[in-house]
Amino acid sequence: MKRVFVLAFLLLGLMSVQVNAQEVSEEVTEEEMMKFAAMEANFLEFMAGKQAEVEEMIKTNEIIGEGGARYNEIKAAWGNEEKLAEIEITEEETAEYQRIQDFIASLGDVAREYKTDLIMDAEVLGAATYNKVNKAMKENPEVKAKVDSLIAEMKEKDAEEDGDTVTDSL
Repeated sequence: MKRVFVLAFLLLGLMSVQVNAQEVSEEVTEEEMMKFAAMEANFLEFMAGKQAEVEEMIKTNEIIGEGGARYNEIKAAWGNEEKLAEIEITEEETAEYQRIQDFIASLGDVAREYKTDLIMDAEVLGAATYNKVNKAMKENPEVKAKVDSLIAEMKEKDAEEDGDTVTDSL
């Protein structure tokens, strides 16, 4: 009976050593956090570009026109036939508004594909590193704060290089 207890304690000890070894191997390095932050900053810059593209599309639209005011008027009435009649929307404006909405809706797929490509590219980040850092961010607030800080620094640096101001419009 003594041997069974000793054996059981030895097995428990070995299992706890193995768990600790796994935890140590899962520590996130500074380089991994930098790569993750660079990927996220790249993605945020991409999304800011798409946001600017949508804004430009609306402001310069010849059919809807009026620098976006008419677009906002249509947007407020969209889905309500009474309001659409009240603002006297034309068939041409309806088609153009729908085209813009379709483009905006497609951005979700474009963004998802772009981010997936960044993650899967081993030179940019790699799926294993993404999963490791993402998991660490969820489990450890200090890692999340560090990565968020790195992303903010990279966004600020990019904005200074581009001569822009840093915004969080997305």
